[in-house]
Amino acid sequence: MYSPELIDHFQNPRNAGDLPRADATAEAENPVCGDVVRLSLKVQEGHIAEIRFKAKGCVPAMACGSAVTELALGKTVAEVRSLTPESVKKVLGGLPAASNHAAELAIDVLRAALNAL
Repeated sequence: MYSPELIDHFQNPRNAGDLPRADATAEAENPVCGDVVRLSLKVQEGHIAEIRFKAKGCVPAMACGSAVTELALGKTVAEVRSLTPESVKKVLGGLPAASNHAAELAIDVLRAALNAL
């Protein structure tokens, strides 16, 4: 049902936790299923220097939170703005159709954090 990449991000989340003194923080919730993802990030010289996430919800939501931090870390703000749910799904080796909302949520909260800069 879940790809090995998705399971790995769920069992070994990257960049999990809070980020003290973040330049921007955003949180988004899927009102249908109740998944919540929060992202905090720091920007230095136009690049995402640090990024952390916290997630509550289904396995794909937690894995997508982890994956989106890996996709964004080290990239320019402009590059990060071009990330899509498809970018997240690709890193995770795909998502079941019923879990596509998790990738959407991760990108929504990432965009909200970038808009808060």
